[in-house]
Amino acid sequence: MFIQTETQQDENLMKFLPGREVLSSGMVHFMDSTQAANSPLANRLFEVEGVESVILEQDSLTLGKKAEADWRFLKAPVLGVIMEHYMSGRPVIEEVAEASGDDQKMVGDDNAESRELAELINTRIRPAVQPGGGDIAYRGFEDGYVYLEFSGSANTFRSRIEAMLKHYVPEVAGIRDYLNTEARPGLASAEGIAVREVLDERINPQVAGHGGYISLVDVLENTAYIRLEGGCQGCGMADVTLKQGVEVEIRRAVPSIARVLDVTDHAGGTNPYYQPGKEGASA
Repeated sequence: MFIQTETQQDENLMKFLPGREVLSSGMVHFMDSTQAANSPLANRLFEVEGVESVILEQDSLTLGKKAEADWRFLKAPVLGVIMEHYMSGRPVIEEVAEASGDDQKMVGDDNAESRELAELINTRIRPAVQPGGGDIAYRGFEDGYVYLEFSGSANTFRSRIEAMLKHYVPEVAGIRDYLNTEARPGLASAEGIAVREVLDERINPQVAGHGGYISLVDVLENTAYIRLEGGCQGCGMADVTLKQGVEVEIRRAVPSIARVLDVTDHAGGTNPYYQPGKEGASA
């Protein structure tokens, strides 16, 4: 079995062509081993120290490595894993029961635009935001919207990322935060739309200068739940930002909102919005 390799514009990516079918159609992008539970091949590849991501396409595999890793030492074990997999006769993707509503899933990605977007994000956008402590995970493309998962300071690049994606892929209508894809009727309510406009047009342009971003998580009754991201997460001035700035702006523009709750876990992750958060001054 002869496996060809192709270097990519991004030195952290390399394409492997096994000369055999990888997928019958489409593309699957795994950002870590937890997403690759139904792919024996991707799972084995993540066991190779230094492998950070795996993209499976019809006739190729594109692997992403950690910045400190070296392809000179990675290629041999990766080639060994690919060869052993095809000799075993196991499928690249195993059939699994339909995921429950609580499981994370990729948004529709079986199209040419999605493949182009995944490559664009991995080869141009991620390398641009990572030096500043941020990162982006591509989660799919559906109905004209690119679903991205932002972390760290990457939130401050949202407008530039959207402009770049629209430039290279005209079918893109905009970008959406993958963390907000679960059904939340409050976001589509009149109050939810109004609060999001306040955040996007008045507040986020100001906090972007400090490497921050504020997302609307949900609106329930008279309460708006927000999440502080990027430079705002863990900031010692988070309470002041909420009480003296964000809440004042939101309540002034949307009088039906009586209080604004911060559901950010400022020690690291994010708490479910329905758990008690840090409450701003209420009416």
